[in-house]
Amino acid sequence: MSDIKIVSTPQLEKVHSGKVRESFRLTDGRRLIVATDRISCFDHVLNDTVPGKGAVLTGISNYWFERTRAIIANHLAEAICPNAVAVTDAKPIRVEMIVRGYLAGSARRAYEKGVRVFSGATVPDGLSAGDRFPEPIVTPTTKEESDREITPDGIVAEGLASRETYDRMAQAAVALYRFAAKELETRGLILVDTKFEFGFAPDGSLILIDEAMTPDSSRFWYADSWKADKANPKQLDKEYVRQWLLDNTPEGGKMPLDLPPEVVAEASRRYLRIYAEITGKELVPAGRDGAVELRDALVARGLIRDSWVAVVMGSKSDKSLADRIVSILKQYGVYAEERVLSAHKNGERMAEFASEYVLSMEPGAVVAIAGRSNGLGGALAANLDVPVISCPPFADTSDYLANVGSSLMMPSKVPAMTVIGAENAAAAALRCLNLSRLRARFASEIAQMKADLEREDKEVRGERRSER
Repeated sequence: MSDIKIVSTPQLEKVHSGKVRESFRLTDGRRLIVATDRISCFDHVLNDTVPGKGAVLTGISNYWFERTRAIIANHLAEAICPNAVAVTDAKPIRVEMIVRGYLAGSARRAYEKGVRVFSGATVPDGLSAGDRFPEPIVTPTTKEESDREITPDGIVAEGLASRETYDRMAQAAVALYRFAAKELETRGLILVDTKFEFGFAPDGSLILIDEAMTPDSSRFWYADSWKADKANPKQLDKEYVRQWLLDNTPEGGKMPLDLPPEVVAEASRRYLRIYAEITGKELVPAGRDGAVELRDALVARGLIRDSWVAVVMGSKSDKSLADRIVSILKQYGVYAEERVLSAHKNGERMAEFASEYVLSMEPGAVVAIAGRSNGLGGALAANLDVPVISCPPFADTSDYLANVGSSLMMPSKVPAMTVIGAENAAAAALRCLNLSRLRARFASEIAQMKADLEREDKEVRGERRSER
């Protein structure tokens, strides 16, 4: 099973990049949410990915979204692939509603230090680790770079939500928790705690967004192990990774961001197992690259094209040449866009610019239009992981002779190619994409070109013969 760590495409506007999820704006007004295989703990994104994790999160969330619509509507519109969904473009409320049914995790650690009030919710004395609360409690936190506890009054005072909205969120959160906890009890699982996020749909209604009762947002125990040892029940969630990090963080030192292979493998196994335990189905690995599967699903639904070409001008004065190149590219069903970037005048943007294209899930190429002291093609080639083709805009033959060298001469390890003319630049970019559908078309075009030349040869020869 191939991991998805980064999701990148120039064809969709990225709205948000979270610790685990990537959000893009779709052209039909919805959003694309992709759950990567990244894992975060204690507000840190670890360097390792957990195979299958994103598909597990997406699949479990979809399972609960479909089953809890009677409690509150949610943002799920369409499942795209195991890691991705199309959702209603809601306005998020920057609050996480955490519902706790048992003394565990950070609440347990704080309780053992004497804390009895959590985000405004009071818990009784005399509890032991793993004990069940008399009633589920809601302990909200802010949704920020580093989340912080906040009381309901604080939420209202800071303008994060009105009192009415908070009460509706709290009521829905507890109802969702009770529904899932009751169902999981029949399967021998305990939903220890979980968190929910809410937002406003375009019509102003409150809806559930983000994820629902997943191993990332929840803590699960096996009921039989909890009955045997409440303080150390068998867990099936991200707490396994959290605990490893706590056990391996030196006193007063920095938390490690790398996991040993055996911890990654065990975390993956736990994620896959909890998927089967909750949904009743096995998650079958796709057997191919997750980014490729996502790309193909988006292409099949017409949400993106199967490839892209960016035509980058040194200035807008080169737009006529860029327009000709783009018009040719579009005839081949390729996504093409025009950009303006000067290697000399605002080259400080080069890294930011390149980040929009590197590691894209679909094949791509760049055509750089810059003449005279052409630094654009080389600068792009030095920063991008796709083919770069320089197409300098020469005014006449003398201009060509004087300036073509600046496009041809490149430093080592800067593989910028140079092609003269809009038609050839577009053709070179298309060939660099190396798509089977395009290669079939090129083969047909080449055959037609040869047939036309043979026909012209016969016509010319026939004309010469008739003159004798």
